Amino acid sequence: MSKYTREVFDSAIEGSKHVAQKIKELIENNNAEGKKTVLGLATGSTPVKMYKELIRLHKEEGLSFANVITFNLDEYYPMEKDSEHSYWYFMHENLFNHIDIKPENINIPLGNLPQEEVDQHCADYEAKIDAEGGLDIQILGIGRTGHIGFNEPGSALESVTRQVTLAQITIDDAAPGFGGVDHVPTKAITMGVTSVLKAKCIYLMAYGQNKAQIVADTLTNEITDQVPATYLQKHQNTVFVLDNEAASLLPV
Repeated sequence: MSKYTREVFDSAIEGSKHVAQKIKELIENNNAEGKKTVLGLATGSTPVKMYKELIRLHKEEGLSFANVITFNLDEYYPMEKDSEHSYWYFMHENLFNHIDIKPENINIPLGNLPQEEVDQHCADYEAKIDAEGGLDIQILGIGRTGHIGFNEPGSALESVTRQVTLAQITIDDAAPGFGGVDHVPTKAITMGVTSVLKAKCIYLMAYGQNKAQIVADTLTNEITDQVPATYLQKHQNTVFVLDNEAASLLPV
């Protein structure tokens, strides 16, 4: 039986502040004990409000990220770091440029490596997460296909950090930001399902009516590789942070 919990809020802002507060408590507890905090981070529109709140906590309440190590879920391939479409760019614009994190503590898969170096890079990325003691908290959004990270339908439970081919629906959803479907990369580097499930705690945030069906499928259906988010039912400490709309199709 899965151990997930769900927390439903009146708005995405409230849900985002709740998750930011949980991250703050963990960082402050670890800072007080002289321990580092290892965070798995996500991109996309869903976590932006949460990142804004973390920036506010840093600037107004003195939350320090000097002892925080981050690992991002994924990056498009091929993709240059300085492209406005890169997740490297996204993370610096939306979080890292505004807090006191050390540049050497930021880890994002590289999208600009030659193809023959990608497999080794993925293996090294996975090993580095393990070397840091694993992820204390992993932040997730959820795609319309039920993908977490870029673990598309068909992703195996045993999958680790690797290069993947993106599903057409994922490419279509990204197309407006790229100025058309022809400009969206068809591949990405992503942490695997096992990489994500190794995190000590997972917060999956989903907001809005357009996420209601996939949230319901994830939490009420059997575990299937066709909806990779259903693998979260196997995790011992996952919290689904939803607004009323995203939760609207769940059984009461």
